[in-house]
Amino acid sequence: MKLLAVLDLALDGVKVIRLGRYRDERGYFTELWRRAAFLERPELAFLKQVEFVQANESFSRPGTVRGLHFQWDPPLGKLVRTVAGRMLDLVLDIRLGSPTFGRALAYDMPADPEGEHQDWIWVPPGFAHGNCFSVPTQIEYLCSGVYNPRCEAGISPFARDVDWSLCERGLKAELDAIGAASARMSAKDRDGFTLAQWADDERSRHFLYRGP
Repeated sequence: MKLLAVLDLALDGVKVIRLGRYRDERGYFTELWRRAAFLERPELAFLKQVEFVQANESFSRPGTVRGLHFQWDPPLGKLVRTVAGRMLDLVLDIRLGSPTFGRALAYDMPADPEGEHQDWIWVPPGFAHGNCFSVPTQIEYLCSGVYNPRCEAGISPFARDVDWSLCERGLKAELDAIGAASARMSAKDRDGFTLAQWADDERSRHFLYRGP
């Protein structure tokens, strides 16, 4: 496994894992996941106690916005990558007591077959997660818990009380433009909680800040 870097994003605990590609005149090969290799690297120690139990794939048409989703039983972390197309990955801190509670960011993840690397983004439990798509896009993600529809909820990425000050302005402008153009969203996502509504819900106590 050719690990190039582990990048810390502005929300503590959210990471980007950058893997290199072995290239030649035919194209490239990259090793995306090998548990033993991940666990032997000290910079990936945050995954040591994580067991991935489910793998999902989705395809989204241009103008689609998904999320912001979270699950508390079992807690659900996600390791996500773009297979084809381009994804803006959206992450919101919902850990009560966190210094960045209510703050969100977007991370640009295009799939470039001519590029020298491939990114995963790790979104641990305690964060709401979503995506936005400007082109036809296929993504896949590994999950640290099995999906449980009885213990999941969502906050609308367009809720006015979500703080996007950590997000790059250009990426936030893209998200807003898609939202203003009547984004493709499920009714559940469009009508998701505001941040204040979720904080007032007793179920929000499932996500407490435990410190750095």
